[in-house]
Amino acid sequence: LRFLGAVHRLVLEGRAPGLAAHYPSAGGAPGPGLVGDFLAAVAEHRSEIEDRLGDGVQTNEVGRSAVLAPGYACVAGQTGLPLRVLEIGASGGLNLRWDRYWYDTGATTMGDPGSPVRFVGAWQDAGAGLPRLGSVDVVERAGCDRNPIDVGTEEGRTTLRAYLWPDQVERRTRLEAAFAVAEAVPATVDRADLGEWAAARLSQPVPGVATVVVHSIVWQYVPRASRDRLRTALQEAGSRATADAPLAWLRMEPAGPVADLRL
Repeated sequence: LRFLGAVHRLVLEGRAPGLAAHYPSAGGAPGPGLVGDFLAAVAEHRSEIEDRLGDGVQTNEVGRSAVLAPGYACVAGQTGLPLRVLEIGASGGLNLRWDRYWYDTGATTMGDPGSPVRFVGAWQDAGAGLPRLGSVDVVERAGCDRNPIDVGTEEGRTTLRAYLWPDQVERRTRLEAAFAVAEAVPATVDRADLGEWAAARLSQPVPGVATVVVHSIVWQYVPRASRDRLRTALQEAGSRATADAPLAWLRMEPAGPVADLRL
């Protein structure tokens, strides 16, 4: 991922035009000279690519918001309270703006109907019924990451673009739309260990809101000590929770061959 992301960045920055002709993300299409052009680009920029292998892989897939949205709706519906959203492993914080996207299952809707990020018909009825969506009010959004990305900068946006597969044009379009939403909706992502950050944020109950600690496709990257610290922080905060200051743990993480959603 680091290697291919480094090469993709060269293409996106216009510094590998021969290879760009094969990359849909740069307006190209794979052709018979792809292998040769790829190897030539790697040879020309080998030193820079090797330097980039030390970078951490960063993706901020807003498609995960479509999976998490029913969980948020469930918390809001059960508590009747606005939400305080705390995301760990938040990357650039694009999923912290989840309530400013539009969701339509065909049976229920949620979010901003004018949003450029739209999920329509993205769910399948596997026999348990389509997920229920509903009105949700987010009054606080904050996140942490070991290496946060500033999506307000071209450097940050290029990093996230580079780690998309170059043939996933629809995913790139969704990412660009999420950048536009982020410009209008502020969210802070702190550089911090997730266990320590969560412990500090959960040290005291916040009355009048439902606090939701959330993460998606993060767990496998987290050191055991940080996982344990997070679990401890959640257990301690849960023991202090009240009906006026409830706590939820929402996560989408790998479970065998697929990821599942747990609340």
